[in-house]
Amino acid sequence: MIGRTLLSALAVVAVLSAGAGGQTASGDWPQWRGPDRNGLSKETGLSKQWPASGPPLVWSAANLGAGYGSLSVSGNRVFVQGMRNSESVVSALNRTDGKLAWVRVLGSATDNDRGPGPRGTPTVDGDRLYVLSESGDLAALRFQDGSVLWQRNILKDFGARNISWLISESPLVDGNQLIVTPGGRNAGMVALDKMTGKTIWTSKELSDEAGYASAVVADVQGVRTIMTLTAEAGVGVRASDGKLLWRYTRVANGTANITTPIVADNKVFYSSDYGTGGVLLGLRAEGGEVRAQEIYFTREMQNHHGGIVLVGGYLYGFNNSILTCLEFATGKMVWRHRSVGKGSLTFADGNLYMLSEDNVVGLAEASPAAYREKGRFEIKDQGWPSWAHPVVSGGRLYIRNQGTLASYDVRAR
Repeated sequence: MIGRTLLSALAVVAVLSAGAGGQTASGDWPQWRGPDRNGLSKETGLSKQWPASGPPLVWSAANLGAGYGSLSVSGNRVFVQGMRNSESVVSALNRTDGKLAWVRVLGSATDNDRGPGPRGTPTVDGDRLYVLSESGDLAALRFQDGSVLWQRNILKDFGARNISWLISESPLVDGNQLIVTPGGRNAGMVALDKMTGKTIWTSKELSDEAGYASAVVADVQGVRTIMTLTAEAGVGVRASDGKLLWRYTRVANGTANITTPIVADNKVFYSSDYGTGGVLLGLRAEGGEVRAQEIYFTREMQNHHGGIVLVGGYLYGFNNSILTCLEFATGKMVWRHRSVGKGSLTFADGNLYMLSEDNVVGLAEASPAAYREKGRFEIKDQGWPSWAHPVVSGGRLYIRNQGTLASYDVRAR
């Protein structure tokens, strides 16, 4: 009896600790594009078909502020950035009911012809939250209450200027390093100490202006490598010291390079829109460096902003406005479908969760056999395109559209 009581008490303590401290648990979505930064959820037991009205709404929150960023989910919190009262802020909501827990101001908000507010997604790491605003204000916050641990402005500190449609990057944590891409001279990418904010290295051979993409990191045959899409090229940088390993310019366009790279099997896939396309580069480590060589280039995946996922050897993403399935190894186009219209997507439990920029949410099988839709519903138009990527976490589908955030129950019944 005593043993059983003790075990129950320990279990309660473990749950409360996870909720309070922000430790990433199964079902969490702690950063941009999920646990592994690839748009893939590991969840199972989700609905395979939606009713005509869509999945049940659990809660909806409003007045979160304008912006295009997605959201992170960890422990008992949901985090989202927005513009409120001309300030760029991050808000923490209760995961269970969507009620506001705290708000932290990062700095002045910025506006332009494509809409005001932040574009990035907060990154949860242990008991900390790392947030980058559209104006370059980068902060480490305490998960529990949003108190500031350190803060600096990456544009001012690294001699960079803001890009045309504002900084859209979501910070990357790799070990003790926090990676961002200011786009300054000899500081196209930088690594900061995540605990103090102090500079560890700057990529002295990379002076590209920042793109709108967020970086990913992977071990390439023993060499830790950070990859992203700048304003000018698909690049790879050595994580230990910022050394530029490759710079592939053909995949970049002169307008907006947005899509996060896909890394698998010692290969990286970059893509951009505006008449450009996608490329698969083979990666090979040699003497502590990594060489990149083109395997194929395709015009069949001109991805604008909505991201790409790799499932079972196939790439799924919007080729401009057409949902497209490509064979990863060869670039062969398998099928195309208009689907919900140009948008973004996330994968979970065999299906693609899609959000069109024209306010339609859809569910379709992630299968090379054919496009098979399993449901769709519409959300309210908020006056700007619905560009925030959908999130699947803890049996819930989260849809952010400007100042609103809705949580839907997508568990199988």
